[in-house]
Amino acid sequence: MNTLQAGARLDRLAVSPFHRRILWLIGAGMFLDSFDIYLAGGVLAALGKSGWSSMQSNAAFLSATFLGMLIGAVAAGVLGDAKGRKYAYQFNLLLFGVASLAGAAAPDMTWLIVCRFFMGVGLGAEIVIGYGSIGEFIPPAVRGRWSSYLSLITNSALLVSAVLGYLLIPSVGWRAMFVIVGCGALCVWVLRRKMPESPRWLESKGRYAEADAVLAGIEAESQGGPRGGLQDRAPDPTQGRLQGNLQGTLQDGSWHSLFMPPFRSRLLVAVIVQIAINIMIYGFIVWVPTFLVKQGLGVASSLGYTALMSLGGPVGAFIGVLIADRVGRRKGLMAIAVIASAVGWFYAHSTSVEMATVLGFVLFTLTYLMVALGVATYIPELFPTANRMRANGAASAAGRVAGIFAPQAAVLLFAAGGIQQVLAVIIAALLLMAIVLALFGTETNQRSLEAISQLSPELARAGTGPNAPNTTAATAHSTTAHPPTTHPH
Repeated sequence: MNTLQAGARLDRLAVSPFHRRILWLIGAGMFLDSFDIYLAGGVLAALGKSGWSSMQSNAAFLSATFLGMLIGAVAAGVLGDAKGRKYAYQFNLLLFGVASLAGAAAPDMTWLIVCRFFMGVGLGAEIVIGYGSIGEFIPPAVRGRWSSYLSLITNSALLVSAVLGYLLIPSVGWRAMFVIVGCGALCVWVLRRKMPESPRWLESKGRYAEADAVLAGIEAESQGGPRGGLQDRAPDPTQGRLQGNLQGTLQDGSWHSLFMPPFRSRLLVAVIVQIAINIMIYGFIVWVPTFLVKQGLGVASSLGYTALMSLGGPVGAFIGVLIADRVGRRKGLMAIAVIASAVGWFYAHSTSVEMATVLGFVLFTLTYLMVALGVATYIPELFPTANRMRANGAASAAGRVAGIFAPQAAVLLFAAGGIQQVLAVIIAALLLMAIVLALFGTETNQRSLEAISQLSPELARAGTGPNAPNTTAATAHSTTAHPPTTHPH
């Protein structure tokens, strides 16, 4: 009988240099992934202005991205659960790195769209595996904070991409953007070859000796560091008290298990959260430069205003770092969705570029706060190790479906009624997300991943009962995590 208890051993460890190294190894790939996604706004605005492309071709470019990301998300879910987190990491990183370099050499828009599809496959996989894996290494008391650190690293690429686009695209050309991300991805691929596999995943596959060896190394590094040692966190009272069908469901890494109680309602929540956030990002955020050009600004000016708004990306993720372990994920996401809906209405009725820039900054901030709490932290927590990546991939794939149609819908809505029509649809999606979270959401804050998997729907929504978080221990040790300051390499 297995007595390894990888989750319990990882959850007792204080944050150490090992955790910071894992954060940077995952974060480097995620940063480039995000950079590659968000360079689209500036590149497409320049291509449209020069006549190299049209609004319809630009929409096809975005749709090809999301079609690839849809396939990549599903494939990553299957590979991540079947072959391991590390295997899936390396495959997708190599794919989008090579495809980015091929896109830089594109002789026409058709070639670029085809290359973008293959970039999308790698990009979709990276998001699923990166956000799905970080929490498997981090103790519950600070898991939200560290997942938000990853979101901060990832979404800082929004600002970097906008600034570099502003500086390079008008002077050097759009091809330089793809060269930067392609070369960077290949460098990170080499660095990540020594990244360890998740002990939780190894244990779920019965590879106990390998899991124990990885755990022993993590424990030795954690206990030997300046903040080393074990946390005094009491074990979850739900550990080891599974019964009947739920026990089988937790051990079943199949698609079928995702549609059994209690995970089918969680899958619904994850899907709606992903769809709403993707509609916000790909129906509005990536179109901001193009919308501004269509409203009479030059390419350089539109990219400049977008760069200012893009400061909201890292700001939103940093706010996530501050509040992720202090407020419930469910209630936090509900509140942010309602606030973003109100700000979106005011943005749609703004009367000057300056007012739109301020409100745009707030919208960017709220959007990436939702990403930090929802996509980076909440969704991966909802499912057990055996099908965490598969569930995360399924939810992400649903978001990518929304991403495929959002660019086309944005073109039609903008033509029919301007930015007001675009934002009306986005506001409706955000309000739907808040309602679904209120009805079916599960609270995950401060709970071990194993305990979350065992929660009944009633206790999951209430956040009370025998599965409630160990808030005393969590508070006592919340100071063990500090923002990473240096890259280990």
